[in-house]
Amino acid sequence: MNEPLWQNAHRRRRSFAIASLLVAFFCAVCASALWFHWLDVQIHQAAATDQADKADVICVFGAAEYNGRPSPVLRARLQHALDLYRRGLAPVILTLGGSAPGDIYSEGSVGESFLRASGVPSSAIIAETESRTTEESVQHALAIARENHFRRIIVVSDPAHVFRIQSIFASYGVQVFASPRELIRDGDIQEFDTREIVHEMLAYTLWCAQKNLARWL
Repeated sequence: MNEPLWQNAHRRRRSFAIASLLVAFFCAVCASALWFHWLDVQIHQAAATDQADKADVICVFGAAEYNGRPSPVLRARLQHALDLYRRGLAPVILTLGGSAPGDIYSEGSVGESFLRASGVPSSAIIAETESRTTEESVQHALAIARENHFRRIIVVSDPAHVFRIQSIFASYGVQVFASPRELIRDGDIQEFDTREIVHEMLAYTLWCAQKNLARWL
C-alpha cells in the first residue's frame, strides 16, 4: 500500500530538519575547537613573553590574601614587581585588588604593606582597594594612570592571565607591557596547569561574548 503524500512529505521535512541540526552541531563543534585552539596558542605565547621595558608605573594585579598576608601567588606577583622596580624600569608600583566579602584586608593594601616592608617608599606606591574582577582592575588602573599622567604601563600577573589583561587594556585603546611573574615550583611540579588555562579560556570567551553583546544592545 502506497504511503499518503502528506506522510511522505512530513518524513522528508523531519529528515531534513535532523540533518540540518547535525550539520549545525558539527559546525559549532569545529568552530569551538578552532576558537579554543587559537586561544590556547595566544595564552601560551603571552605567558612565555616578558615585555618589561621602561615605563611610568608597574601594575600588580591582585590575588588572594590570607588575613593580611599575601598568598604564595600574590607574593610571587609582588616580588616580580619589586624586582622590576629595583631594576629601575618604573618609579611607581600600583597594587590592585579589593577585598572578598567578610575580609578585613584588601589585596591592594596587602600588596602595599608587602612592598613597604621590602623597602619601597610610600611615595612610590599607590594602592587601589576596590576592584573585584580583572576588568574592574583594568578600569581602576586606567583611571589612576590618567590622573597621574602615566603613559607607559607594565602589568604583572600570572603567566596564563596576562593575555586577557592585555586584551582588556587594548579594548580601551591602551597598549601595555606584560611581564608575567615566575612560576612557583612545588618539588618538580609547576603550578601553571591545565585548570588555569581552561579558566582563562572560559573567562576570556565570556568577556568577549559580553563585550559583543553590549555592542548590539
